Amino acid sequence: MKVLNRIRTFAAIAAGLGALSAASAWAADLKVGFITSLSGPVSSLGIPYDKGMKAAQAYKSEVGGRKVQVIALDDASDPSTAARNARKLIEEDKVDVIIGTAGAPGSLAIAGVARETKTPLISIANADLPGEEGAWMVTLPQPAPLMMGAMVEKMKQSGVKTVAYIGYSDAWGDLVYDALMKSAPAAGIKVVSNERYARADSSVAGQVLKIVALRPDAVITGASGTPGALPYLALQERGYKGKIYGMHSLINPDFIRVGGASVEGLLAPTGPVVVAEQLPDANPMKKIAMDFRAAFQKANGAPPTDTFSAYSFDAWLIYLDAAQRALASKAEPGTPQFRLALRDAIVSTKELVGTHSVYNFKPTDRYGSDDRSRVVVRLDKGQWKLVP
Repeated sequence: MKVLNRIRTFAAIAAGLGALSAASAWAADLKVGFITSLSGPVSSLGIPYDKGMKAAQAYKSEVGGRKVQVIALDDASDPSTAARNARKLIEEDKVDVIIGTAGAPGSLAIAGVARETKTPLISIANADLPGEEGAWMVTLPQPAPLMMGAMVEKMKQSGVKTVAYIGYSDAWGDLVYDALMKSAPAAGIKVVSNERYARADSSVAGQVLKIVALRPDAVITGASGTPGALPYLALQERGYKGKIYGMHSLINPDFIRVGGASVEGLLAPTGPVVVAEQLPDANPMKKIAMDFRAAFQKANGAPPTDTFSAYSFDAWLIYLDAAQRALASKAEPGTPQFRLALRDAIVSTKELVGTHSVYNFKPTDRYGSDDRSRVVVRLDKGQWKLVP
């Protein structure tokens, strides 16, 4: 009898351990891979993205009773490193989604890995891949044509007839220039230059000399962060007195600090979160934008002063919403089935209110923003002011 009782006891313990193991597997943490640029020339954007992710985790850290684990890596502003980081996160850490990175070239590099491994990518840089190439990604920053439309409208209202362009010699520079060329001529505005520079360049004197010689009514740039201040500094040095415009990629405290007086009066499009307290109460994004600010303050000990951190926060909101729906499919995190369910949930997101936009994605469209996602701001004594 004693032997029989011992056998029964061991069997009960084994059954209990098996049940516990099964329960642990069922309640496995969800894993998110986060890649940003904490060092290198894109770090003036990458660091705010990181702070935004910390705010997101302070806001909410579980889905359906399951904790969400974030594994973060620095890509040092290098697209090759971004791709290697993505592969490590997917193959070794078994993440179900990648959120990243700070620059468009890096996000495009990650997109290739995401497509190969069938892992969803929520890009927080403005990156676009058509068709099947981008089938596993969505992009949060507002598309360049949408934001450029607001700038061209302001140019036309101000009587601008000629505009010079200077931007990065990479994917973002191309996106902005293409958007300008599609909208400016229709508004009766002639684009007189297409000057380019690298993100790591320390001078754009030669390019700006060519621009000043053309005497354009206005100059608009396709740049971002700290290096985005270079053209405005050079224009000021050459005594340029025309109007200056930028894109939403410039809404960053380091840009203001480096640009100083040369960027005063700059007009740029941006997401509503930048001027949340100036928005009417009826704006659907005002409440969540203020919630973001509170979470950012809690996580980082200071209020947000940029637009980029809010993209990380919005990526988190989209992920949480999609993960909730993916879990309903009964697929387990860490499996190909769950990653597919998560991708399908992300690209079918409808009317999700974020800080920058009310997001609506389609399987065939990388972007989820519409006209509600843009406002125009003017830099006035170092502060962004809403332009009616």
